Amino acid sequence: MLSDNTKIGTGLLFLGCVFLLLGCMFLFDSAMLAIGDILFLSGLTLTIGVSRTVRFFSRPDRIRGIIAFFGGIVLVMIRWPIFGMICQFYGLIYLFGQFFPIAVDSMKDTPVIGEFFRLPAVERFFASFGGGGRSSRRAPV
Repeated sequence: MLSDNTKIGTGLLFLGCVFLLLGCMFLFDSAMLAIGDILFLSGLTLTIGVSRTVRFFSRPDRIRGIIAFFGGIVLVMIRWPIFGMICQFYGLIYLFGQFFPIAVDSMKDTPVIGEFFRLPAVERFFASFGGGGRSSRRAPV
């Protein structure tokens, strides 16, 4: 059973993603992107907990992604939304790149989009994110 913090955090994560998507759709509206960033970070913190969030964002092997992600948030806050979103996107790919092959493996079993993820080119593309074989993959948090 999920705790109340996890449920609220998941909702905040969803709202953060919605605001980030809307901010990009409305020609990189910096106010919406800033709200999306705040909701995303608070939702992540509530979903996985404060100590795991701090541990995740203080890993020395991922310092490049951490700096890019938080630098992108700062750029969005000072109203440079396009460059900020580019930095955030790079930081997210760098931070959560290990998780993409895991997510793709689970999506291969879905009825409609599973065929797409079983294509050899798509499998090779997502396998390059993990940085290792199947045995070294694990969730990033």
